[in-house]
Amino acid sequence: MSDTTDTVGVAGDRIRSIIERIERLDEEIKDLMETKKEIFGEAKGEGLDVKVLKEILKLRKQDKDERDEQETLLDLYLRAMDAPTPAPVAQAA
Repeated sequence: MSDTTDTVGVAGDRIRSIIERIERLDEEIKDLMETKKEIFGEAKGEGLDVKVLKEILKLRKQDKDERDEQETLLDLYLRAMDAPTPAPVAQAA
């Protein structure tokens, strides 16, 4: 057996290659998240509401039908909250 094969026959070089690729991706993700944070900071510095920007990003990820359904339900729930509550009916003693 070669030096790069462990006791179960898995090539150590292949495992190392996969791990290193994942580590590189993790580092790239970290860098991208930092860049995203900087962009949100820039937007905030220009007076934009970051919370609203994040909501827009979330909505843009949804397909139109899903977004329409969510907006319809939101409207329905808000109207239901604003509707007057029926008075309780008094029971005869």
